[in-house]
Amino acid sequence: MPKEQEANKDRDKLDMGVIDKFCMSIVLFLLLTTSNNWANGAEPPSKPPLSKEEGDAVIALINLAEVPQKLRNSLTTSQCDQKSIFCKCNATSCHVTKIDLSNCDLIGTIPREVGNLAHLTDLLLNGNKLHGSIPTSLVNLQSLSHLDVSANSLSGNLPPFQMKSLQYMYLSDNKLDGPVPKSFLNLTSLLELDLSDNSLGGNLPPFQMKSLQYIDLGSNCFRGQIPHEYGALQSVIGLYVDNNLLTGSIPQELGELSNLVTLEVNDNKLSGHIPHQLGKLIQLQYLDLRTNYFDGELPLSFMRLTNLTQFLAQGNSLSGKIPKLIANWKELKKLYMLGNNFEGPLPKEISSMERLESLKFCNVVIRGRAYDFPDLSHMTLLRELTLRNCSLRGPIPRYIWELQSLQYLDLSFNELSGEMPKSISTSLTYIFLRVNKLNGSLPGWLMKRKNATSHRYVDVSENFFTNTTSVSNALSNQDVNTFPGCSSNLKTKNQCDSYCHPGKYTQLFINCGGESVTVDHDHYYADLNPNGTSTFFIDERGGWGYSSMGHTTTSDKSMPFIYNKTCNLTMPQAVLFETARVAPVSLKYYGFCFINGTYTVKLHFTEIPSSEEEDSPIRRRRVFDIDIQGKTVQKNYNIEEAQVGADGDKILQYNVSIESQLVIHLYWSGNGSILYPVNYGPLISAISVVPVPKPAKHPQKLSTALKAGIAGSSLGFLALLLLVLWKLGCLGGKRSSKEELKATELFPGGVYTFHQIKAATENFNAVNKLGEGGFGPVYKGLLPDGTTIAVKKLSAKSKQGIHEFVNEIGMISALQHPNLVKLMGCCAEDNELLLIYEYMENNNLDHALFGSEELRSRLNWSTRVKIILGIAKGLTYLHEESKLKIIHRDIKPTNILLDKELNAKIADFGYAKLNEGEHTHVITRIAGTTGYMAPEYAMRGHLTPKADVYSFGVVTLEIVSGRNSASYRPSDQTVYLLDLAYVLHEQGNLMDLVDPKLGTDYSWTEASAILELAMMCTNPSPTLRPTMSEVVNVIEGKTKIKTTSSMVRRSTDEIALTKAMAALSESSQSESYSTPGPSEVTPSCSNSNNNITNET
Repeated sequence: MPKEQEANKDRDKLDMGVIDKFCMSIVLFLLLTTSNNWANGAEPPSKPPLSKEEGDAVIALINLAEVPQKLRNSLTTSQCDQKSIFCKCNATSCHVTKIDLSNCDLIGTIPREVGNLAHLTDLLLNGNKLHGSIPTSLVNLQSLSHLDVSANSLSGNLPPFQMKSLQYMYLSDNKLDGPVPKSFLNLTSLLELDLSDNSLGGNLPPFQMKSLQYIDLGSNCFRGQIPHEYGALQSVIGLYVDNNLLTGSIPQELGELSNLVTLEVNDNKLSGHIPHQLGKLIQLQYLDLRTNYFDGELPLSFMRLTNLTQFLAQGNSLSGKIPKLIANWKELKKLYMLGNNFEGPLPKEISSMERLESLKFCNVVIRGRAYDFPDLSHMTLLRELTLRNCSLRGPIPRYIWELQSLQYLDLSFNELSGEMPKSISTSLTYIFLRVNKLNGSLPGWLMKRKNATSHRYVDVSENFFTNTTSVSNALSNQDVNTFPGCSSNLKTKNQCDSYCHPGKYTQLFINCGGESVTVDHDHYYADLNPNGTSTFFIDERGGWGYSSMGHTTTSDKSMPFIYNKTCNLTMPQAVLFETARVAPVSLKYYGFCFINGTYTVKLHFTEIPSSEEEDSPIRRRRVFDIDIQGKTVQKNYNIEEAQVGADGDKILQYNVSIESQLVIHLYWSGNGSILYPVNYGPLISAISVVPVPKPAKHPQKLSTALKAGIAGSSLGFLALLLLVLWKLGCLGGKRSSKEELKATELFPGGVYTFHQIKAATENFNAVNKLGEGGFGPVYKGLLPDGTTIAVKKLSAKSKQGIHEFVNEIGMISALQHPNLVKLMGCCAEDNELLLIYEYMENNNLDHALFGSEELRSRLNWSTRVKIILGIAKGLTYLHEESKLKIIHRDIKPTNILLDKELNAKIADFGYAKLNEGEHTHVITRIAGTTGYMAPEYAMRGHLTPKADVYSFGVVTLEIVSGRNSASYRPSDQTVYLLDLAYVLHEQGNLMDLVDPKLGTDYSWTEASAILELAMMCTNPSPTLRPTMSEVVNVIEGKTKIKTTSSMVRRSTDEIALTKAMAALSESSQSESYSTPGPSEVTPSCSNSNNNITNET
């Protein structure tokens, strides 16, 4: 929707009674005829000339014209004539006060000489082809009231404007980046500010100017939260912060903006409940909450928003019954509620909303039954009606077909029955009734064009009409889809079988949207049909087809249904990712006449932006569901978030049972953004279907007794561990390679063949590489059943690799806990040692704390506490609860993995040791990571569970502070996190450690307690450290923290040892290792964790 104030942006605030208006020709005449006089010392003309500085500035601007000489010679007829340059003159001087060269095809950079126009009040250069940065010399224009350089290609940072007289500033639709300067907070006269459609970043500026009426910060890259200070903008009428990367909740202070008419917060990452204080905004007319993560019910206070004309809330997680309060919005014209979790039915009170022009709901359910069509008979102004997948039953009311304004009707995926009408309103252009129970004969108007110049698009597929074949044969275009589907109904099943020879096919390859290609000896069929609004297409040669439905309502342009990627791709099978087919709502691919059996279905995805989106800083949020054979296999699948390849490619793989027909359904349920991408909806690049190979037979199986012994007692585990060590040649005589590798048959978990893992990782393709560890690389893989895995590849020729392999199998396979990473299996074959883990979507804690800003922004206080508690529970299980009491020895952020919900899971048991009772171990092989090792262990080799407690304390300090403890350099000036914590603790200022990024959104009491707990855990004396179970009880509030006065500062020897070990690590360039998450982590200066293994 056009923003209310945009029509009034170009306004003249000058006192026209004191300004002589000169057209460009007069000014140029003065400039050109007096320049020689100035040079020759002649008498001045009757009108005083501009100063040389001002004259140079005007000439520099004119020279930006595409044909400056032509512009000079034709100023009397140019569009820039009569309104371009204004001067204010008196008897002795003339000064330029206004320049309006908007839409004059100016090319080049804004001349810095413009900063010399000290009397300039208006500078309008919008709608040109200007590039480069905004010159800082403009800050000298202290009289400037109106600045408009919008709709150009300007780049770079914003100048530190501080002109007290500036009232209107429009910098939108450029390529500006960087943060908003703090000086903007001092523009106290500012009435309107538009910085939208740029690449500006950082936090939103905390504006508090009382006079500000219009503020547009939308379509940028701002992060963080909406400032609470915006509640002080008492004069603001329009507030736009849409299309950014904002997190947190809507501040309740916005409820104080009593004059607010428009509020747009859509297309961000905002969450939580919608604050009830917004119900006080009784002047509000336009509220856009789309595409966020809001949950809960609509506040009852919203019944007071009686002036609302548009309420857009689609693409959230709002729940509960559809509130009756919406019937209070008598002025409402648009109501978008798609993509939420509402329960029906639609309240009967909705029938009173007579001004509605667009009504959109989908995925509204009533548990266990459907309900009748709601009464909408009074909504005579309706232009768009979407009630998709809303559990509707019964006939479609006759009045729906007679609404004179209705253009778009989507009632698909319901249980509607009855016959189609013999005639309909001439205004209806898009009719989507896919997957219902409609019956009878299809009417004759389906076979006619809407009129001589336009089409009518109708999808009545997958219903129970009697004459679909005859109608389909009579249709001369593909704007009507009458395909009956491939249900178990004998008639439709036989019709689908008629598209090929039954029992003919065992494989299928489709290059969606692209030409016919051969990849790895597989022939992919071309898929080039350009239609898709309401289309059914059959390729009878290949025995496949597609059915596409929907129309993009957010763009006036006709939507392309085939996309082409213009950039060069480097991933394997790149040709399959160069094109894609897209549909706004529903896209089904069919495979006909398969031989019955189990098949592997691979779906290839990559986001392909439209030409106007390629340079946009906004991340696209294309979200859709994936069904195969009627079963949902992916809910709310986001292509761009899921992409892992260097070129943004992603392959999903599933094993499915096929009986003759295969159906793959991609469906948009209303989630994701409808602005980025503009052409939203499901998109796919390629499909491959091949039979599932028979599973490999293993030469031996584990005996039941052995499995029971392993699971049931630590004694059995120790025997197993010794046997594996002996078989691998670690406890005695030399053995052959086959004998060594055969030992893995004793592993009680899943044993995979090397061929299986090679296929899952696409031959250990570099695209699937997640990271590099101290013992070898880690790859992402996809098993035939669709399970995503992480594969650690160790060296069978390395003693360290064998030790890691045996230790990992021996330790973690005997452990089961929600906060320990799951080892799914192993492989030892052809001198390859592989460990197969569950896949962690959010990488590790180190990546979350010190990696991408997007993930760091998700680490709010409650999430940090959850991670700390998860680590503590995992260690409690290792130390006290499991049958095998284990000391991890290497607790650090890279060994704490984070799943999809940011739950912590301890990983990497390569250094772990069994804890043999209460005795202190004396270790000659020191293993661990500098900065996390307890002093008694690092200096004297004394190992107890309290060494893990110490490491936990350091990690807790990192989580709370957001600081890295492992970036050591051998320098006397280095300040270590733990040293800083001791100093602050002694000064009573320990809370200064809390991460400033948290702002004030955390519990002071909780943070203080956790920091005190961390200090107890890092006590130099192991006997004064708590146990991990005591730590858990404190965090969960079951017991209070017991402080001790024996908090001794670290000794000089301990600090010296830390630095010496750091120097040793750097010189040996040893690397940290972990089981990474979804993307490769590029270590920065702040996350160089160094593993140390000292042999004595």
